[in-house]
Amino acid sequence: MRLEGRTALVTGAAAGTGRAIAHRLAVGEGAVAVLADVDAARGAEAARAIEADGGRARFLRADVADADGVRRMVADAAPSILVNNAGGGGHVPPHFPDAAPEEWGATLDLNLRGAMLATQLALEPMRAAGGGAVVNVASTAGLGLAPYASPEYGAAKAGLIRFTSTLGPLRERFGVRVNCVVPDWILTERARAELEAMSAEERAAAPEPIPMAEVADAVVALLRDDALAARVMVLRPGKPRRLLDPVE
Repeated sequence: MRLEGRTALVTGAAAGTGRAIAHRLAVGEGAVAVLADVDAARGAEAARAIEADGGRARFLRADVADADGVRRMVADAAPSILVNNAGGGGHVPPHFPDAAPEEWGATLDLNLRGAMLATQLALEPMRAAGGGAVVNVASTAGLGLAPYASPEYGAAKAGLIRFTSTLGPLRERFGVRVNCVVPDWILTERARAELEAMSAEERAAAPEPIPMAEVADAVVALLRDDALAARVMVLRPGKPRRLLDPVE
């Protein structure tokens, strides 16, 4: 897919990985970036920074955990590219089973239900515009069978991966490809702060974070490649990108 001139809606784009993805799409690929986030001040600043670097961008306040907010967001943006990046809640206790249902349920809404709804709502507009592409941003928290400190976050990201893998038929029905990138720990501003707060011993034992630019590169690679649909790409530090085998 050629990305230049296409409208790319990126959720959770006020800061961190979402901002890096939006910047890459607008400045590096010539797309028109629509940055969606609940943080209006930072989101508007991120859009201005993209425009200062020569890209085209605008900010759209939206809460992907709110169904009506997702409907307004997709209708306003009318994207031919959708990057479901918004997420979080995996590092903030309490977690299941100590958290109340509305607390762990909010994590599912933010990390899974919002992406599912945004994808569903974007299908018809994308088909009417001649097709499109969706990239879901999951996490390695959703891979494997080992215990995880935030069960609701791990379950949501695992659900996002499996959700993606079931959507191959959308390419024939709507002309829309849906893929997923699954990064390990990303070197966001929060990750930098966590590293700085560690002792030298803790820092040496911590996993190597993945630069945000690598995640943005992977998103662009999935958007560009028309041969890929319903595929899941895993990013591990120091290792090449890996597409999961569909039968894994």
